[in-house]
Amino acid sequence: MEVNNKHNWKSKLHEVIYEADTPSGKLFDVLLLIFILVSIVLVMLESVTSIDNKYHDLLYICEWIVTILFSIEYILRVITVRKPFKYIFSFFGIVDFLSTIPMYLTFLFGGAQALVTLRALRLLRVFRILKLARYLGASNQLKDSIIASRVKILVFLFAVMVSSVVFGTIMYLVEGEANGFTNIPKSVYWCIVTLTTVGFGDIAPQTPLGQFITTIIMILGYGIIAVPTGIVSAEYAKSSLKEDNDKAIPVNIEPKVHLNSQCCINCLSQKHQDDAEYCHKCGCKLNHD
Repeated sequence: MEVNNKHNWKSKLHEVIYEADTPSGKLFDVLLLIFILVSIVLVMLESVTSIDNKYHDLLYICEWIVTILFSIEYILRVITVRKPFKYIFSFFGIVDFLSTIPMYLTFLFGGAQALVTLRALRLLRVFRILKLARYLGASNQLKDSIIASRVKILVFLFAVMVSSVVFGTIMYLVEGEANGFTNIPKSVYWCIVTLTTVGFGDIAPQTPLGQFITTIIMILGYGIIAVPTGIVSAEYAKSSLKEDNDKAIPVNIEPKVHLNSQCCINCLSQKHQDDAEYCHKCGCKLNHD
């Protein structure tokens, strides 16, 4: 009897924590989502010196409340799942652990560097934002699309790196050390910054030929940005179409049956099939003559 009660207790908790289709599961997910967002806001507010100095105690108490709630959630997930170690070492298990442990680690550090260590450990709480990933249903489809197009993207990135080395070397020869292009690696860095349309401005060409080459690189940059987006978008559209086709309900199309107006001599039924030998109503043999 105690075993059954224990099993029922774990089953009910598992249903609440892991199954979002039930009303209690939806409520649990909504509350957890709210606490995740609140914890991220607390971390951000704590990084603002003026706010932290004024409301440090309040933020500290709120952070401990959230930490305790996340700790309870983590323990319940480990207890109710069938394979605890599989969950602990899974992506979500590691994220849940990282989002819980920083506040407890602060007790292990002391001395002159305690405040610095405490601040560094508290920054680990930002990993709680990764807990939102379990609520993004479309993220798996996007991940599959990126994995499916990884070969094309790698080939494209290789072509970009080759182009950057070539153009960077050319700019090193054209501009030279006098204009800031002191070596080839630095020239390649400038080329990548220009290709990605970032343009920090720390290095700029001065000669007319260098400026002309820069114009070509900037124009190529717009096309380079669009290529990986198009690759992933095509895979995403293909994946969406496949998913829609899998969800489509097959329609049973019955073959067309040619009927005739032959009348049964026994029950006077009509509209039998052309190749029918017996009446579909009374079963008497039909006289095709």
